[in-house]
Amino acid sequence: MRPVIVCTEYRGVFYGMMNGGDATLDTIALKGARCAIYWGTTRGLFELAETGPTKKSMVSARADITLRKVTAVLEVTPVAQANWEVA
Repeated sequence: MRPVIVCTEYRGVFYGMMNGGDATLDTIALKGARCAIYWGTTRGLFELAETGPTKKSMVSARADITLRKVTAVLEVTPVAQANWEVA
């Protein structure tokens, strides 16, 4: 399992743990996923992957989900993962 941020065609932005071999561009399953409802970053979406959500960000509760219509998968740094876990 590895931490990723997944973006969808429907403009959804989700953080969660992805099993490395269980993904296609059509469908990705995430464990313990959180939706970035609002990311109060100063450097855009990629800041969520580099350093995680800020104090101004709004993040959902956790759920295991399957996402469809994937447009991007961003690798998450250890620093960002720690911040997502406490957001």
